[in-house]
Amino acid sequence: MGYAQLVIGPAGSGKSTYCSSLYQHCETVGRTIHMVNLDPAAEHFSYPVSTDIRELISLDDVMEELGMGPNGGLIYCMEYPLFLKKTIGTLKTIWMIGWMSNWMVIWMMTILCLIAQIELFTHVPVLRNFVEHLKRKNFNVCAVYFLDSQFVSDVTKYISGCMASLSAMIQLELPHINILSKMDLVSNKKDVEEYLNPEAQVLLSQLNRQMAPKFGKLNKSLAELVDDYSMVNFIPLDLRKESSIQYVLSHIDSCIQYGEDADVKVRDFDPED
Repeated sequence: MGYAQLVIGPAGSGKSTYCSSLYQHCETVGRTIHMVNLDPAAEHFSYPVSTDIRELISLDDVMEELGMGPNGGLIYCMEYPLFLKKTIGTLKTIWMIGWMSNWMVIWMMTILCLIAQIELFTHVPVLRNFVEHLKRKNFNVCAVYFLDSQFVSDVTKYISGCMASLSAMIQLELPHINILSKMDLVSNKKDVEEYLNPEAQVLLSQLNRQMAPKFGKLNKSLAELVDDYSMVNFIPLDLRKESSIQYVLSHIDSCIQYGEDADVKVRDFDPED
């Protein structure tokens, strides 16, 4: 059984910083993880990468050789025929080496850091196909969606972030956790905390105050969608605090049933004299 986090979200939402902090946290607590870069436009990393898709195909090469723009080039890279084969093959190799080295499965997880182009995880089937391949290879996968906490400074931005997250959730059909990142940069945390578990009437009242009357029915539908189904909830993340990182990680572990298939080892102790 393999375990993987699929780290997604808009540009500048803190995905790379999260991966770096998570790697350092796991090193500290003695937990083995493998970082996999699936961003063909990435430049550098502050953590070791087990697999880098740029070794197969990079955005710069596609733009130079095929004359594509950055958006079309990214989609071309992700749809490259060898993309799935190489990535899945590498993940299987990592886990086989782990078993041969007598690593405990409960301490192993793969972090898949993806690109920031929102089209690839909202309405283009590239990532969904990739996820289906992972499932067929016996991986438990969880999508971790990042949204900048400073982006939800008012209700209209919050609704926009919720809809983007919900679109990714529906497209990928995965256990889904939403992270409100960069909480350490928020000056007044009360402005953000009210959106962690919002009430429909409060959202509707705020939307009606900020938008024209003709959007009244739309505002009501959006507020009820967020409230009735409770599908979009956010967990705040402050990377300055180890407890915050551990709290997020515990939610992810629970979401993918991390380590529940591991055998329990019992150590015998001699009775005390």
